Amino acid sequence: MDLEASLKVSFAGMNAQGTRLRVIAENLANADSTAQTPGGEPYRRKVVTFQSVLDKSVGATTVKVAHIKPSSGDFQRRYDPANPGADAEGYVLTPNVNPLLELMDMREAQRSYQANLDTIDAAKTMISRTIDLLRG
Repeated sequence: MDLEASLKVSFAGMNAQGTRLRVIAENLANADSTAQTPGGEPYRRKVVTFQSVLDKSVGATTVKVAHIKPSSGDFQRRYDPANPGADAEGYVLTPNVNPLLELMDMREAQRSYQANLDTIDAAKTMISRTIDLLRG
C-alpha cells in the first residue's frame, strides 16, 4: 500500500472514530435526563455502526459511519414523584445509558483515533525523510 492510500485509510478511520466519540459524549451528557411530560420517553442511547467502503481512487478499503441508531435497550424506572415526567404512581423513566459502558466505548474510540493519528504521523515522517534524501 502506498503512502497516499495509507493516509486516506487513516483519515477515514479518524473521521469515523471522531463521530463515534461525539455520539458517546452525547450519550454521557444525557445519561441523567428524563422525560418532561408524564408518560414521555427519556433520551435513548445512540450507537454507531461502521461500514467498509472501497475507495477506488487509491484501491484501498476504508471505513465510514453507516448509521447512528437508537439502542433498543429498556428504560429504567426510578421513583421521583416531584419530577414533571413522573407517571401516576410517581415513577419516571430514565435513559438506557450505562455511563460505565460509555466510558469503555470512549476509551476504545480514543485508542483507535490515536492509532490512526500515529499512522498519519509516521507517513508524514517518511515523506519528510524522503524529501530530505532527494535534496542531499
